[in-house]
Amino acid sequence: MVRTISAWVRHLILAPFGWRRDFAPSVLGQIETAIAASEKSHGGEIRFVVEGALPGRALWRKVDPRERAVRVFSDLRVWDTERNTGVLIYVNWADRDVEILADRGYNALVHAGEWEAVCAAMETHYRVGRFKSGSLAGVEGVARVIALHFPPGDHNPNELPDRPVVL
Repeated sequence: MVRTISAWVRHLILAPFGWRRDFAPSVLGQIETAIAASEKSHGGEIRFVVEGALPGRALWRKVDPRERAVRVFSDLRVWDTERNTGVLIYVNWADRDVEILADRGYNALVHAGEWEAVCAAMETHYRVGRFKSGSLAGVEGVARVIALHFPPGDHNPNELPDRPVVL
């Protein structure tokens, strides 16, 4: 992955301030509410992470958003659910990139194209500055995919926090 000068500027100068406008506390609260409501309709767990920009070291090492999402998935222990049904929605604000990572419980059930369609829909919103609607559409899209394969059961604990994480 080649990093251009404009990418460095986006990550190191613009992102530390710009993402706060698009993911204000009220927006993060609405995302949290949407996650909590969606988890009543399926047996999965959703974690939503917004990273304004990649850290300087990750930029220097040319870490791509997918690699970063894998690291975040591990660090937040999204894999640590009883039925292996955790899903991470990772947003890199500086690049307007979305990555969705699902735990191994989905491997044989969900085609990668289903997750990619949700990412593409979110990125379409983000490119025109609609971060709240794109994020809520992403939570809804992920919930729809999960519900097809893991409907809620009698035992449906909330195993991961619903509050979005900001890195």
